Amino acid sequence: MRIAIFGGSFNPIHNGHIALAQAALAQCPLDEVWLMVSPQNPLKQHADLLDDRLRFEMAQQAMEHVEGIKACDYEFRLPKPSYTWNTLQHLAKDFPNNRFLLLIGGDNWAHFQRWRHWQDILWHHDIIVYPRDQYAGTIDVPLLDVSSTQIRQRVKAGESIQGLVPDSIVPLVNQYYR
Repeated sequence: MRIAIFGGSFNPIHNGHIALAQAALAQCPLDEVWLMVSPQNPLKQHADLLDDRLRFEMAQQAMEHVEGIKACDYEFRLPKPSYTWNTLQHLAKDFPNNRFLLLIGGDNWAHFQRWRHWQDILWHHDIIVYPRDQYAGTIDVPLLDVSSTQIRQRVKAGESIQGLVPDSIVPLVNQYYR
């Protein structure tokens, strides 16, 4: 199987994440996209990061009826911080019959040389890049004006998040980020 790994904190998962994963499935020769809920991104500060299991629970519930996209907690069992190279090494060992690709944003691609063992990642894995901010991508996805930060701010302000996250997780997002 060809599986794209779409890593992120998903704090919370939103409709933009899902649209990107669906675009990758539609435009690339993929069998699945795994939303890799990351416990700790080494390049980000996470002062307001919700508990790992709660973020995974929301991602899993959001993907319950979405074909070809799965929420994945694989990194929870790996050492922290969550370096992509380390994750890919473990995935290759644990799932030797699968080919793993990366799905990343153009902003990450622009700074890819900062990633641990980035040359090795490029040598062994294809990379699908989606447009983000002013950065171009390799798949055609409209820039979506939604972010996890915006959603957390709206919840704290008592504003609606309808249409920004899947309907199935609106109550959880409102409860967890209040």
